[in-house]
Amino acid sequence: MSRDLVRDDVVLSARTWVVKVGTSVLTGPDGTLDPDRIGHLAEQISAVAATGRRVALVSSGAVGAGIGQLGLKTRPDNLRQLQAAAAVGQSYLIRAYDEGFRRHGRHAAQLLLTHEDFDSRPRYLNMRNTLTALFEYDAVPVINENDTISVDEIKFGDNDQLAAMVTNLLQAPLLVILSVVDGLYRADPGSSGLGEVVRLVPNLDEVMDLAGDSRSSGGTGGMRSKLGAAGLVTRAGGSVIIASGKKPEPLTRILAGESVGTLFLARGATQGARKRWIGLTARPRGHLVVDAGARVALESGDKSLLAIGIVDVVGEFDKGDVVGVRDVEGQEFARGLSNYPSPDARKIRGLRTEQARHAIGSALYDEVIHRDNLVLTR
Repeated sequence: MSRDLVRDDVVLSARTWVVKVGTSVLTGPDGTLDPDRIGHLAEQISAVAATGRRVALVSSGAVGAGIGQLGLKTRPDNLRQLQAAAAVGQSYLIRAYDEGFRRHGRHAAQLLLTHEDFDSRPRYLNMRNTLTALFEYDAVPVINENDTISVDEIKFGDNDQLAAMVTNLLQAPLLVILSVVDGLYRADPGSSGLGEVVRLVPNLDEVMDLAGDSRSSGGTGGMRSKLGAAGLVTRAGGSVIIASGKKPEPLTRILAGESVGTLFLARGATQGARKRWIGLTARPRGHLVVDAGARVALESGDKSLLAIGIVDVVGEFDKGDVVGVRDVEGQEFARGLSNYPSPDARKIRGLRTEQARHAIGSALYDEVIHRDNLVLTR
C-alpha cells in the first residue's frame, strides 16, 4: 500500500497528540459503558505513547457509565438526573481507564474541568504545568468537563470544543477525534452508513456546508460541532483527524500513515501559547466596537488599537481582561487584552491620544489594546 506523504508529514512530526472520544464510541446499544471498548482504546493510546509521544485523552462517557451503574432503562431527560448519572458514572469511567492503562504499565490521571479553568490565566497555566508533569510520570491524562456542575455542557455543549481547547493549551500539533462515523462525508451516507469520505481538507471554510445537523444517539455533538473544534485547532496551526472509533485500531492505523478518516490541515503559522489563550480559548469579558478604519489598521497586523477608533464599549471588564473587537456590523474579528477597564474605555472612546490622557487624568497607555496583545480571529 502506498503511503500518504501528507499524512506522514503531519502524523509523524506530531510528538503530542490529543485524542477525543465520544460517548457513542464507548457505549453499547443499550447506552451503557462497554468495558471492552475502554480496554481497546487504552491499548491504542499506550501503543502511540510507546513511540515516545505524549497523549492526552478527552473522554465523554460519564453519563453513559452512570446509566449502567444506576440501572436506568433510558438516558435521563432532565438536568439534575443527568448530573447525578454523571457523578456516579465518572468514578466508574476513570476506574475502567486506569485498569486498561495499567495493563500496559501506565496510569490514568483524572482532570475534571470547567470553562472558568480556561478563562483564568493562572489556572490555565497551572493546568498546563500539571499535564506536563503527568506526561513525565508516564500517566495518561483523562480529561472531561465537570458535568456535575457545568450546566451548559450537558444542556447544549459537548467535549469537541474542550478537546480543541486542550489541544491549544498543550500546543499539540494533532487532535484526533474518534466518532461513530468514518469522517466528513461529501453527502449524507443515509441509513446504510455508506458514503464517500473526504480524505483531505486543506481549507476548512470550503467544507462547512457538508456538516449536517445530526448527532449520535448517546452524545451531545455532531459533525458541525466537530468542524467547529477543527477550526479552533487549525487556526492555531494544528491539524485534526476525524475518524471512526468503532473500527479496530484507529490510532495505530493513523500512526502507520493509513488514510483513516478526514485530515484537516493547519492554516497559517503556528501560534504561540499566549496568543492561543487570548484569541481562541478565554471567553471575552466584553467587546470594543471599532470603525472601519480601525479594523483595516488592525488587520494589517502591525497596528495597536487606539481610543480614536473605538465607537462603542459593550459589557463590563477590568484592565487585563480579554475583550473581543467587533466592527460596526457586529462581526468579531479580533481579541485582545484591554489596557483599560470598561468605565475608562467609555470615557476615552473616539478621542485622540492627547484628549484621552486629559479625559481620565493620568492615562498610562496610548493603546487600548497593544498589538502584541492582539490576535486576529478571522
